Amino acid sequence: MAEEKGCMYCARWNADIAPIYPKTAEGKAAPLRRYDLHADTPSAELKGRVLYTPTFLLIVDDQEVGRIEGYPGEDFFWGLLAKLLQQADITATPPPRNSGT
Repeated sequence: MAEEKGCMYCARWNADIAPIYPKTAEGKAAPLRRYDLHADTPSAELKGRVLYTPTFLLIVDDQEVGRIEGYPGEDFFWGLLAKLLQQADITATPPPRNSGT
């Protein structure tokens, strides 16, 4: 996740999604790593310059395979992320349910 100080959409994502993201199947399939757009350099090879924050970069073998630019809200975010994972052939498998036995 490319972010920057003062980004209201980053703050909104942090409030809406960040607390639950690592607990989700998507979060396990694509763990979140953050970098400051102005202070850090991502270690992966990107397809192009990041222009907007937040930008969510899907990285496989140190190569960008897709991105979500901006944060359009919780409902849209999950749909866009699912599509991105599907296009990259990454399966977000939900955790097994407790059978109660």
